[in-house]
Amino acid sequence: MEISPETAQRLSAGVAHLVRTSKHLGSRVAADLYGDLPSFGWALLLPLEQGGDQRCSALAAQAGVDVSVVSRQVSALERAGYVHRRPDPADGRASLIGLSEAGAAALAHTREVRGQWTAEALADWTEEDARQFTVLLEELADGLDAAGRRRSRPTAVAG
Repeated sequence: MEISPETAQRLSAGVAHLVRTSKHLGSRVAADLYGDLPSFGWALLLPLEQGGDQRCSALAAQAGVDVSVVSRQVSALERAGYVHRRPDPADGRASLIGLSEAGAAALAHTREVRGQWTAEALADWTEEDARQFTVLLEELADGLDAAGRRRSRPTAVAG
C-alpha cells in the first residue's frame, strides 16, 4: 500500500517539526538542569551510554561531524564531570571516552523531566492513543532509517 505524495510531504514536514521541537526541548531541559553545556555535547552522552567507552573518532563518525567538534564537546563534558578519559588499551596514543556516574545520572534525570513534559503536553490523550502513536512513530523511524540506508542521496529534480 502506498501513501499519496501530499500525505508523504505533510508527514515529512511534521517529522521535521517534531525533530526541531525535540531538539529545542532537549536543549532547554539540559540548560535548565545543568547549565551552559551545549546540546550537542549532551547528544554525545547517548552513544556512550548505549555503546560503552569509545574514541572521539567513533563518536564523530556516529554524529557525522569532524573529530575536532567532538573533541571540544568532550573536553567540556569532561570538565563538567559527565565523561572520563582513559588510555585505549589497543593504542596507547588514543583515549577512550566513557560515561561517568554523574553523566549517567544526568541522562536519567533529563529523560525523566522530558517524560514529564511530554506527559503534560499529551494530558488530553488517552493511554491507548499514546501507545498507538508510539507504535506508529517507532515504525516510521525504522522505515525512514531503512530507506536512508537504501538510498544515500535524494533523487535530483529534472529540469
